[in-house]
Amino acid sequence: MEPTKLIPYSVHLREDIYTKLKKAAGERKASSLVRDAITMIIEGDDAFNSGYNKGIRDAIAVVKKNEDANLVAVGGETIAEMLLNELRELIIKPKTIK
Repeated sequence: MEPTKLIPYSVHLREDIYTKLKKAAGERKASSLVRDAITMIIEGDDAFNSGYNKGIRDAIAVVKKNEDANLVAVGGETIAEMLLNELRELIIKPKTIK
């Protein structure tokens, strides 16, 4: 199951990095940009796997929000549940950090 609770974590940045982060984030929230970068570093074996997992997680979020997929059921399981189970199987598991 995908974790949904976000826990605040403070990161102190040099002023020049902070300024570049704000500029790079643009309309997107900087916290989301930093969260994605940290997740990529911690969970990803490489940039490809991290980006791939991010895409799968984005797809999971779309399916969870889709009202029709959550209403229609086949064999007692909603279409959303079926898709979520299959999408979760696609996530590349991270190597253990020592």
